[in-house]
Amino acid sequence: MTRQPAPADEARGGRAGLFAWCLYDFANSAFPTVVITFVFSAYFVRAVAADVEAGTAAWGQAMAIAGLATAVLSPVLGAVADRSGRRKPWILVCSAICILAGGGLWFVRPDPSYVLLGLTLAVIASIAFEVGTVFYNAMLPDLVPPSRIGRWSGWAWGIGYLGGLLCLVVALFGLVMTPTPLFGLDKATSEHVRAVAPLTAIWFAVFALPFFVLTPDRAATGVAPWAAARAGLGRIWHTLRHLGAERNIARFLVARLFYTDALNTLFAFGGIYAAGTFGMGFDEVIMFGIALNVTAGLGAGAFGWIDDRIGPKPTILIAILGLVLFGTAVLLAESKSWFWVFGLAIGIFVGPAQAASRSLMAHLAPPERESEMFGLFALSGKATSFMGPALLAWATLAFDSQRAGMATIIVFFAIGFAILLGVDSRRRPATRQGWTAAPGHPI
Repeated sequence: MTRQPAPADEARGGRAGLFAWCLYDFANSAFPTVVITFVFSAYFVRAVAADVEAGTAAWGQAMAIAGLATAVLSPVLGAVADRSGRRKPWILVCSAICILAGGGLWFVRPDPSYVLLGLTLAVIASIAFEVGTVFYNAMLPDLVPPSRIGRWSGWAWGIGYLGGLLCLVVALFGLVMTPTPLFGLDKATSEHVRAVAPLTAIWFAVFALPFFVLTPDRAATGVAPWAAARAGLGRIWHTLRHLGAERNIARFLVARLFYTDALNTLFAFGGIYAAGTFGMGFDEVIMFGIALNVTAGLGAGAFGWIDDRIGPKPTILIAILGLVLFGTAVLLAESKSWFWVFGLAIGIFVGPAQAASRSLMAHLAPPERESEMFGLFALSGKATSFMGPALLAWATLAFDSQRAGMATIIVFFAIGFAILLGVDSRRRPATRQGWTAAPGHPI
């Protein structure tokens, strides 16, 4: 779809449609925050699996499968969507699958016989969530001019942190920590913890509704799905074959592959580690998740200024260095108090590593091939997302230790840091097709 010229301060589809786009991030962030990272994963390891080590390994293997499936499906379905035009139908299907599968985790009782059901539903919901996010992210360049993409993307990211935080608060005070859970839930069968699954599903469905009603979508092209898939995959293959001519971009994408895999693994296993190694209860895990969302939001906001001041590459390097230092401190910590201190410090550097990566890609991408480069940027965050969970699961089993498993995350951060050092971050000429910059708002 060719973008039509528009004033730099004008949002296509109106402010209501763009705010609804941001609100979708508020809606779907509850799933990874409450289910995958903090509450249900910890419940699975401590109450469903036979023991903590076996549960950690099984959850890691399941997340590895979900990551591999996401890597295979995302470029294929993304190619179909790009050629067929519309993205919202794909987002609707992925959202519905995530809501139904994620909500179905309510039926996973605290008994090893429910391990397979829990892992199956978690994998299906995770794949749907990740694939839906690919289409969701791809909509932003069509909604705002280039000069405003960074701020709206950042605002949506912040709103997403807020959504995950508020859903955790509801889970904490309405279900897990209260002596009398809502709706008379039975603590003996862990209903008060299992209820976070339908809570998250309802949260996702309700707050995503404005997006489907108000946010504009591309027009359908009329291209048949098979023809769209074949054309899109042909372009992807051509780009990959000629990526050697863009060695600097290739180096950045490889670096991002490693440190993003480390971040994803950290998100997936933070709650599990807190529960298994430090004996945190579900209420403590949720409180830690709330506090971590606060520090992550503060860090993302503060480092936005640093990115503008010193550039995205140094910002990413600082963020990774902080993640390595405080991540190592967490692994060495023996007391729960120090885990809290170092764990919350980690949150400060999570947002900058993600946000500045998108900024650096904007610096490096050739103006005439931006769509291709950002497509590879998205792929680099998912193509090997199975590696971190798989290595963590192997190390946990091999050394019979959660600490050993979590230490693999530090290795991935270090590799990404080393590769990124060789990236030339000098900005390319900033021309954009279709959008024009208003005075005082350079592109």
